Amino acid sequence: MNYDLRRKYPLFPISFLASASRRYGRRMYRRTIRIGISVLLAIPLAVHSLTAVQHTATAQQAPQVTNNGESRQQTLTELLNQADEVLHEMSRLTGLPIKAPVKKKVVSRDEVRKLLIQNLRTDYTPEEIHVQEATLRAFGLISKDFNLEKLLVSFYTEQAAGFYDPRTRTMYIADWIPPELQKMVLAHELTHALQDQNFNVERYMKAVQKDDDAEAARQAVVEGYATAAMFQSMFPSAPIANLPNLDNILGPLIRQQMTEFPVFSNAPYFFRLQALFPYIQGVSFIASALRRGGWESLGELFASPPSSTRAIFQPNVYFKHLAVPTIQLPSKTPLSSVPGLKTLDENSMGELGMDQLLGQFLSEQAADTAISQFVADRYIVYEDPTANRYALVARTRWTNPEAALAFFRDYHAILAKKFPELSPDDRSGEGRYVGRTAAGDVIVLQTGDEVRWAEGVPADRLDAMIEWLSSLR
Repeated sequence: MNYDLRRKYPLFPISFLASASRRYGRRMYRRTIRIGISVLLAIPLAVHSLTAVQHTATAQQAPQVTNNGESRQQTLTELLNQADEVLHEMSRLTGLPIKAPVKKKVVSRDEVRKLLIQNLRTDYTPEEIHVQEATLRAFGLISKDFNLEKLLVSFYTEQAAGFYDPRTRTMYIADWIPPELQKMVLAHELTHALQDQNFNVERYMKAVQKDDDAEAARQAVVEGYATAAMFQSMFPSAPIANLPNLDNILGPLIRQQMTEFPVFSNAPYFFRLQALFPYIQGVSFIASALRRGGWESLGELFASPPSSTRAIFQPNVYFKHLAVPTIQLPSKTPLSSVPGLKTLDENSMGELGMDQLLGQFLSEQAADTAISQFVADRYIVYEDPTANRYALVARTRWTNPEAALAFFRDYHAILAKKFPELSPDDRSGEGRYVGRTAAGDVIVLQTGDEVRWAEGVPADRLDAMIEWLSSLR
């Protein structure tokens, strides 16, 4: 399988910015691919020559903290003063007024680690972490022994470079960041402080916390906005709105970043793709908004937010007010009455989730081909905690029967990778695959422009599940 993300986000040239946070409660990975973090990572300066110029300029503004008594205090004071200057600069650039002072604190790497762990454990109970892990296992995206909390803590620590915390309204400034990167971190994070003061981002995100796809779309607005503002502050003579396609400007730094950050580079494909989505795809979406109305128009994205990741991938869906189809899945299924099984999660993957699923199991090319024809989805995950067993029911819609048939074949291929012991049942036929696995029976049906499937089905419920899937209207 090819995990080279350069083709999807093709430029990321030379330098990187890793600034991170657990901002705004339970957001980014509260979806099919549930994780629960927000990190700005590997944002490029631009091309080599511009990077060199920018390094020279910022190096004169942001001294590193030293451990020498009086000298350290002077450096801390300079960092705090620089934060004030950057806050006013970002306010002028974005047009967002400063409504209150932003508290600031310079912290060490160990202090950042403790803050991030504290935030994680405040925002997520052990049960919520379990639900996220179990949902990922049900989709086959992580193994049974995968430790999600361990990954999150390691990921936070590796990527963190300072962050704004809306709960305390404090900007935490990392004391180990090189001078040439400190101003970028501040520009991004203090834009979040301005967003928070003007749009109440906590409330903005919580309004859709039961809709994973809508939440991911709003996350892209928040992070894409701050990333665009950061770039604009770095290169004031090159308006972001004039760049034709930021997807093609923000790219191959990912490959460099993978070698720079081992936790990120060794994380599952779906995790890496979703971690990058709100920044890379988000900044491209924001650039589309800027071309239509400038910085003053971005408030509309908070007043009337995009409702799906499709609108982020395809900005015209939002700006031309095109309908985003939805699909329903009855909450009562033949699995609802199976002894020991309980409903764990019910949600939608959306275009981003489908991209992740196909990309991890098959290839980026397969994902790109399929999601161009994707319309809508809905799924339910079940768990039997005593038996460490999962079951899954899902329904997807495609633009036409041909696209549905292509996904039917793709999902059969996914099942073969997910369950190496998969063997066909004699009830398989045209537009229908029935198979047996160690975890239960599986069914995949293509019906017109839809593909419906179930996994982990007990043998005595197989016929009922086939009939139920076939009867959906």
